[in-house]
Amino acid sequence: MRWSTWKGYLFIAPWLIGFLVFTLYPILSTLYFSFCDYRVLSEPRWVGAQNYRSLLSDSDYFWRSVFNTVFMFIGVPLSIVLGIGLALLLNLKLRGQAFYRALFYLPSVVPAVASAFLWLWVLNPQNGLAAPVNQVLNQAGSGAINWFTDPATSKWGFIVMDLWMIGSAMIIYLAALQGVPIHLYEAAKLDGASPWMMIRHVTLPHISPVILYMAIIGIIGAFQYFTQTFVMTQGGPENSTLFYSLYLFQNAFQYFRMGHASAMAWMLFLVTALATFLVWRISLRYVYYEGQA
Repeated sequence: MRWSTWKGYLFIAPWLIGFLVFTLYPILSTLYFSFCDYRVLSEPRWVGAQNYRSLLSDSDYFWRSVFNTVFMFIGVPLSIVLGIGLALLLNLKLRGQAFYRALFYLPSVVPAVASAFLWLWVLNPQNGLAAPVNQVLNQAGSGAINWFTDPATSKWGFIVMDLWMIGSAMIIYLAALQGVPIHLYEAAKLDGASPWMMIRHVTLPHISPVILYMAIIGIIGAFQYFTQTFVMTQGGPENSTLFYSLYLFQNAFQYFRMGHASAMAWMLFLVTALATFLVWRISLRYVYYEGQA
């Protein structure tokens, strides 16, 4: 082997060693631990598929966390529609365009923990910004919305908070819109197409790869929803915000059931990979790539 090749291996050795020790080994070890009764402070004991069986038979916590996580998928299409709508509006040639773009993008740069505490106050039914709305609802006889303190509305509070931080997605859609060829709009206008028809038959097909990307990112993010509920509700009230990742964290670092946590992590990986593959397969019929036949 030539000396230049050895030098190349020498340069990548720090990254390669770090990957093997801090990434690949932990991943493979969790696969082994998922088949063990492992309490961190004691030696792992092989129990086969018992961790998986006990999780799948746990309707009080495991399946509740699965339901709560699946519920958050409501936010994926909502974020796509809202993000594209805002991008279409901010793509118009209007006075103060840069200001409005910055205004809608600003919430996305707020750290997740800071925004969590902010929305705890905003949606506080007694003394937050939601309090006047609740007073009106009480006077109308429809009852107040208690958001994070009511199991019926707690997950909707997280969806509202996530839609507030739509700015990063909006910027990506805006960049995609500016890549659509102008002559296609001109040709469609000459053919008598309405604005909606131009959006449907020109805009959406050309930005469909970006929509696919954002849909996949949204699905993965919904599966891994953790930070907001960990800071704001810790899974309450009545486990209505006990999302899958939070329950995984509790098993690993609160109950020290590392075997259960490892099994949950591998189930999450497999389901996420399957969901991503299915979305990609479905997209082959609808996503347009420039230059394809």
